[in-house]
Parts: sequence; C-alpha cells; structure tokens
Amino acid sequence: MSNSTVAELITDTLVQQGVRTVWGVVGDALNPIIDAIRRQEELEWIGVRHEEAGAFAASAQAQLTGSVGVCMGTVGPGSVHLLNGLYDAKKSHAPVLAICGQVPLAEIGTDYFQEVDNDLLFRDVAEYVRTVTAPEQVATMLTQALQAALNRPGVAVLTVPGDIGDLEVPKGTSPPRTVRAHPPTVPGGDGLDEAARLIEQAGTVTMLVGIGARDARAQVLDVAERLQAPMVLTLKAKPVLEKENRFQVGQSGLIGNPGAQAALDGGDLLLMVGTDFPYREWYPSGKTVIQIDARPEHIGRRTPVDLGLVGHAMPTLTALLARVAAKSDGAHLATSRDAYTEWADRQEQLTDPDHDKGLVGRIRERFDNPDTRIRPEALAQAVNRLAAPDAIFTTDTGMSTVWMSRFVQMTDRRELLGSFNLGSMANALPQALGAQALDRGRQVVAFCGDGGLSMLLGDLITAVNYDLPVKLVVFDNGSLGMVKLEQEQGGLPNFGTALANPDFAALARVIGLHGVRVEDPDALDDAVRDALAHPGPVLLDVLTNPDEVSLPGKVKIGQAWGFAVAKMRETVLSQGDS
Repeated sequence: MSNSTVAELITDTLVQQGVRTVWGVVGDALNPIIDAIRRQEELEWIGVRHEEAGAFAASAQAQLTGSVGVCMGTVGPGSVHLLNGLYDAKKSHAPVLAICGQVPLAEIGTDYFQEVDNDLLFRDVAEYVRTVTAPEQVATMLTQALQAALNRPGVAVLTVPGDIGDLEVPKGTSPPRTVRAHPPTVPGGDGLDEAARLIEQAGTVTMLVGIGARDARAQVLDVAERLQAPMVLTLKAKPVLEKENRFQVGQSGLIGNPGAQAALDGGDLLLMVGTDFPYREWYPSGKTVIQIDARPEHIGRRTPVDLGLVGHAMPTLTALLARVAAKSDGAHLATSRDAYTEWADRQEQLTDPDHDKGLVGRIRERFDNPDTRIRPEALAQAVNRLAAPDAIFTTDTGMSTVWMSRFVQMTDRRELLGSFNLGSMANALPQALGAQALDRGRQVVAFCGDGGLSMLLGDLITAVNYDLPVKLVVFDNGSLGMVKLEQEQGGLPNFGTALANPDFAALARVIGLHGVRVEDPDALDDAVRDALAHPGPVLLDVLTNPDEVSLPGKVKIGQAWGFAVAKMRETVLSQGDS
C-alpha cells in the first residue's frame, strides 16, 4: 500500500474486510473517500436520501452477516442524521463502522460552518470514536475502530477531516489487520453442579431463550427434552428456534400469548439462556432463576437471579446436560403447549374472511364502522403463506411487529430483523434495503407501519435507483396503532395518533415502484401473490382496520378498566363533535 492516500487505504481495508456496500450521502468533506470508492470495483456505493436510512441498512447487513457494515455522513448535519440508526446498531450489538467527514483540520474548534464535535456527539453510541488528524494515524485508528466494532461488538466512528483524505500515508505503512477471537467460555464446575442441583430440586422448569442461543439450537432442544420444559422465545430468537420445535410457546410481553404466560407462571424454576429480555413486569415472581449468558453484565439486571452462569450457550448447555437427570412428568409442558395451540387456533380464525359475517361482525360494524377495512391478521397470514421459504423479513416497531410475531412462521431459512432493542420507528424500509443489497435474488419483505414508512419515505427512491427489489407491505390503518393502544390501556381517549395518509401506492408508482392498493378483503390473496412475484421493488398498500386489538398473554385489571374508560370517553367526545 505504499504511496496510498488516506482515502485509498480506508477503501482497500474495507474490501479486505469483506465489505461490499457503503451507505451514505455524498458531501465535500467525504469527497476523497467517495472518489476512492468510485475507483474501487469491489465496493458499491448506495446513496440514500437520509443518512439515518444508511445507518439502518448498514446495521441490517452487519446483523445478517456478522461482518462489519459501513455507513457515512458528512460534517455536522450528516453525522447527526446517522445517530438513530447507529443507536439501533449499538443496542443490537451489530458491528458497524461509521466514517464521518469533518471541517478542515485548521478549522476544528473554531465553530466553523457545519462543525460539530463528532468525538463528543458519538461518545455514548460508539465503542470507539476518534478523529484522524494526520495520515500517520489512519492505519492504527482504522485497525482499532474495526477491532472494536467486530469484537465488542458495536459501533465505531472514525472522523476524517476533508483535507486529510487526499494526503498520502507514509511509505511502508502496514495495512490494517483485524483479529476476531470469541473463544467459547464455560462456567466452572461448581456453578454447573449447583445449577444441576437446583434443577433437580425443582418440580417443573420453564426456559426463556434469546438470541444468545442462536448457535446452540440442538443443545437448547436437548435441554427442553430432558427437562420437559416449555420454551418461551424472545422475538430475536424466533428465526432460530421457532421451526420444528414442539417445546416453544411463542413470545411474552405485549406481543405474548396465554401459552407463554402459562409456561412462566407454572414453572418452579426459570432457566434463562442467552436473553436480556427487558420487560421486568412480565417475569414471573417467586421462582428459582438460573441465567446463562456470555455477557456477565446481563446477569441479574432484569430479574433477581439465584444462580448466574457466565458462558456461551452451546458449551454451557452441553456441560449442563451431562449433569442433569431426565424429568418424566410432562404435565407442565402439555398444559403450556395446549394453551398456546388453542390460542394459535383462535388467532388463525381471525384470518378467515368469513369470521366477521355473523353476530360479531354486525357488532363490529355497529360500533367500529370498519367499512371494508382488512384485518391485519389476514394480511400477515397471507404474506406468511405466500412468501418464499428463505425470505428475509423486516418489521417496523409497533403493531406491525405484533402481526409479524403472531402470524409469520420462521420456517426453513427465513430470517427476521427489527428494531427490537431500541424500538425505533421507520426501521423496516432501510433494513430491507440493506438486506436486499446483500443478495438481489433473495426475497426481502418489509412489514411497514404507515407512520414508520412516512418518516423515511424518501428512501423509496433508493430502492428504485439501485435496483433493490424489496417488497414493502404497508399496514395502512391511518393510526399510530401501538400508541393508540397504550393511551387506551391508560384510560385516555386516543389523541394525536390519527394519520392523514396519502395513497401510498399511487405515490410509489410516481417514484417508480410497482404500487398496489388493496381495499377489498376478497382481493387480498391475489394482491399479495402478485406483489411477491413482481421482479422489481413493490409497495403493497393495504387498508387495515385501525380498531383491531392485540391482547397480551395476561391482561391486568387496570389495563382492561383503562381500555373501557377510554372507549367511553372517545364515544362521548365523538358525540360532542357531531
């Protein structure tokens, strides 16, 4: 790499790291690096319409591949725009490198036009954040940035002033090299023996399994078999452990179900494996708790733990299997599974077009006035039934995630992405773009909320400009549905949640996508089938019923009362306005 410029060293290193796509918005401070990308045949530049979309897309690629994703923003405004997507990467432990432009070196600290202190701005979100001030630094700083992103893992930010990128690095500069060392860790024998003793003492065991067990599917199933334990899955573990798993009972929390609640309430011992499930109110009380996690800082921070085992899931469960005896009583498993399957059957009935044609339908028509609005359950089930067996799904935060969780089965080689830790809106579209850029021949389906899609609507253009054939399924209920539900559970009439949406399909057609609008439930299946079969990018705008309510596995009295009060207030207010 003798006589390479700073910009060339950066782009050559990215190629050596296996990076194939760089996301961002061009700008003068980044011009040397952008030009080096232009000359690098193995890198594709994808210019987004908002840097936040680029950060989400890079994070999606990192989560799917385990390799570093790369995004760029220039000087202050572009760097600030990256923040939300980078926070999602941080909370998802996705290895992402953000390269940011900066004002000329001599102007740093002078409150120059567009200047922002990037090292301060990114301090909370990044595992590593530095500004290059001399070409002699770039190889070392780039190495440190990549090592931090890959091995912690998380976000690294490298800021390059606009007048640094064209400078040559010293002759003989060694190219950056990275080492990825994640040797499996196993708890000590005493801890494993204690875990076996606690399990032996417990009459019944329930497992709560997260994405930390993604490499231990066989061991997780073996433990569940040995202990006759129902298995509650976090949403991030759904793609790994849902398929062909007779122990799983779905999710807990607001997207949960009675089977998961029965499993949590009915177990004497809760065995947590690779999960940092954050919702304290959904953990059972009065149980013996064992938590297995490779990150010691995760142990005990969500619920009190009787025994913490620091170790990776696969070797820890293997060692535990050698110590625990089989439990013969399968009643707890059977009860939990029965509750789950009965609930799943009821959910399936909601997708039947004839479901609302009887008395229930007349009541709904009288009070909800849904016209011909389509059940979101029916839409989600149609996509599940017709999508490819290896499709990648993304989902916006909110009600879209509820329908994804309940109706889309992670069969075969399907994968799932969402903003499951940060809980951001507007993530589904850019994550779908990132996933699609990895493989334009693989089906990528985004469950978009109308509110989320509206936030980054400009990046529909990105799908067209770069031939990214994403399938965008819009749950167009004219409402911020999850917020509406939260207000009503609190006894408040919904306010500020209504959305006056355009015809998203018509808008998509103007931009260059194949846009389809569905208002008739009888046209739903054909519309979904045609959308998924279309060779280019598609936006399927489906008018869904905003009054659909998703109940969690356990409804608290206060929530039910609050919902009733809110509905009465809404009725009174609506009559007062008429």
